[in-house]
Amino acid sequence: MSITPAAAINQLIVAKFGGTSVADYAAMCRSADIVITNPHTKIVLISACSGVTNLLVALANGISDITSRQQHLQQLTNIHQQILDQLQHPNTVSDAIYALLDDIASAATQAATKPSPQLTDQLVSHGELLSTHLFNQILVEMNAAAIRFDIRTVMRTDAQFGKAIPQPEIIRQLAQQHLMPLLATHVVVSQGFIGSDSQGNTTTLGRGGSDYSAALIAEATDATTLEIWTDVPGMYTTDPRITTAAKPIKEISFSEASEMANFGAKILHPSTLVPAVRQQIPVFVGSSKAPQQGGTWIRKTVDQAPLFRALALRGNQTMVTLTSLNMFHAYGFLAEVFRILAEHKISVDLITTSEVSVSLTLDQTDTGGGAPTLPLAAVEQLNQLCRVDIEQGLSLVALIGNRMSNSKGSAKHIFGALDAYNLRLICYGASPHNLCFLVDEADAKSVVSTLHQQLLE
Repeated sequence: MSITPAAAINQLIVAKFGGTSVADYAAMCRSADIVITNPHTKIVLISACSGVTNLLVALANGISDITSRQQHLQQLTNIHQQILDQLQHPNTVSDAIYALLDDIASAATQAATKPSPQLTDQLVSHGELLSTHLFNQILVEMNAAAIRFDIRTVMRTDAQFGKAIPQPEIIRQLAQQHLMPLLATHVVVSQGFIGSDSQGNTTTLGRGGSDYSAALIAEATDATTLEIWTDVPGMYTTDPRITTAAKPIKEISFSEASEMANFGAKILHPSTLVPAVRQQIPVFVGSSKAPQQGGTWIRKTVDQAPLFRALALRGNQTMVTLTSLNMFHAYGFLAEVFRILAEHKISVDLITTSEVSVSLTLDQTDTGGGAPTLPLAAVEQLNQLCRVDIEQGLSLVALIGNRMSNSKGSAKHIFGALDAYNLRLICYGASPHNLCFLVDEADAKSVVSTLHQQLLE
């Protein structure tokens, strides 16, 4: 079926490719084929090559041992040199690649003595800056009219380094001004994950933020579809690495997919669907290794909405328990607790309360890595109100579904399957789409496997 020019103008696909989809030359070529195959794919955002961000984070955290630092830098060079060597015309981009690698070496030396969140963002952004040079050149060598674009021109954020907050209205204005005019004649290749503040400083949207930035660009350009290309053919009922019985999900609602992403399904960044929901942009998740296998469509409404849809797992959780007799039949206590947390920009994930205590969980969202915890200053302030207990080494298991809090007997079915495990915290009833609980990290995969067998197989 031919497409009229008017129809072609009205269809715009934003495609995002993750690290494994641009891991090496062969992966980049497969992803480039996907772009070229669909003429409506006009904006392509890509991540750093697989493994690169971890190396950059390690350098940004400060490696004082020169030998170790050089080994990290050499690994970075090798990853990109191997792709460079397979290009038809490597000299077109080699100077840019080497200049970026030199910048990394210089910043890594600085980080070894004086690391900072701003320097971390500056360093880790180089992964995407490098990969886009190489991917764009591969598209050009495949005869595509591709042009590399620095996303920092339009991806405006605040200056909260490590987990910057985007500014959608400004992003839209800048995208309409600088990005949209290019689409008439080019496929635009740009970076996920990174942005800039009003002063031009490089920022990042937190680990996994490439998906989120792709959704923001889709929203800003009024795209008709957002594609997320990764290394698995869509979303599954749980991580297939936990149980081989995990089944693919062909279609899922925005509400369910948002819960899955928020509670640890690594295939999507938790914030990805927010811009898509705002503009009702359908999202497709598929595998760049096997695009013919199809994938998962995420839409506002779906034909089937089962009671139990999927299980998500999020590790590296921290539980904070605040205990004080002053809570008993008192008012204002929780308000003061959350005022302190807000003052230190601490985001609370889950929360449960009793008469004299409140337990809450923290989740790691920035680029620094490591287990989330409370800053010392926040602990000192909270200690003036109550006793503070901090426990790490926990994992969050989330059961995702529909109308769960209104279904008689479902809780008995769920908790009956878990009588062998110690549940540290339970959140149920606030949402009809999830039931969450904390377990010891050592039990987490076994819990997921048991629930999957009892509820989803």
